[in-house]
Amino acid sequence: MTTVEKPGSAARAVEQLRSSMINGELAPGTRLSESSLTGPLGVSRNTLREAFSTLVEEGLLVRRPHRGVFVATLSSAQIADIYRVRVLLECSALEQAPTDPPRAAGMRAAVDEARRGVAAGDWRAVGTANMHFHEQIVALAGSPRLDGWMRQLTAELRLAFAAAPNIEALHRPFVAMNDEIATTYEDGQAREAAALLRDYLLTSERVVLGHLP
Repeated sequence: MTTVEKPGSAARAVEQLRSSMINGELAPGTRLSESSLTGPLGVSRNTLREAFSTLVEEGLLVRRPHRGVFVATLSSAQIADIYRVRVLLECSALEQAPTDPPRAAGMRAAVDEARRGVAAGDWRAVGTANMHFHEQIVALAGSPRLDGWMRQLTAELRLAFAAAPNIEALHRPFVAMNDEIATTYEDGQAREAAALLRDYLLTSERVVLGHLP
């Protein structure tokens, strides 16, 4: 049966695959099979290949001749570069965010999401909540373009997290840190919250790089 696709199907496939990476459902090194993905994504093989090409350009997938398409494995240099961009992007968004009143609902929801994950012992869910927290920080800037860039960064970052041998040890300390950052911003102290975030990101970078083989 021929798949009937709507306009924008490739873009939706890209977003669904990117979301699977952010949620920790696609690990680095995973081979992506066209035959197993066209049905769940509701796209043709040609459209899926178009989506793959976009994600290859973003660095989230790699194409290996005669072998297929695989989820990327990041190097230490790539991870360090991601963190440089995150410091510029997230800290600027938070420092310049409105404080009258603060627009903290998204950040607070992500903190609560992480705490539910902790209570359930679901550390992959905690990692996903952490990604949502940082996306909500950038959302304070009110820029769809920046939101799109952040989605790509969080997908790449989740691939870096996959190298950690103990995901609880990786994610647990940052739940309280996210709460502190959100609370400081809720108190109208955007600049102080941004300073906390900068220290947080530097600590996170050291932790993630320390888990690399």
